[in-house]
Amino acid sequence: MQYLIKTIITAIVVVGIAEIGKKFSPIAAILASLPLTSILAMIWLYTDTKDVQKVIDLSSNIFWAVLPSLIFFLFLPLLLKNGFKFGIAMVLSTVIMFIAYSIYVVILQKVGIKF
Repeated sequence: MQYLIKTIITAIVVVGIAEIGKKFSPIAAILASLPLTSILAMIWLYTDTKDVQKVIDLSSNIFWAVLPSLIFFLFLPLLLKNGFKFGIAMVLSTVIMFIAYSIYVVILQKVGIKF
């Protein structure tokens, strides 16, 4: 039952942002840029485990993971503006983001940051 409640709340947040985006794109963008997924994940993690260290670890890892994810938001509009179809632009942006993550993880490891 708890898993179902978590799923419903998370789905409501995502669908709500998409619906707001249909009429008020800037507001939806602000809501989407909030770390809602991260906040929900930390709430669910703490609720399930009561382990503050796990929340600390997740929060720290999220901090380091944000930078390469921004590559997606750079490439998606660029590809769409250059005539790529939505599906192809999404896939290419995602692939580029994963490449950026791979490079980023190697760089972090070389400077001694565990990720």
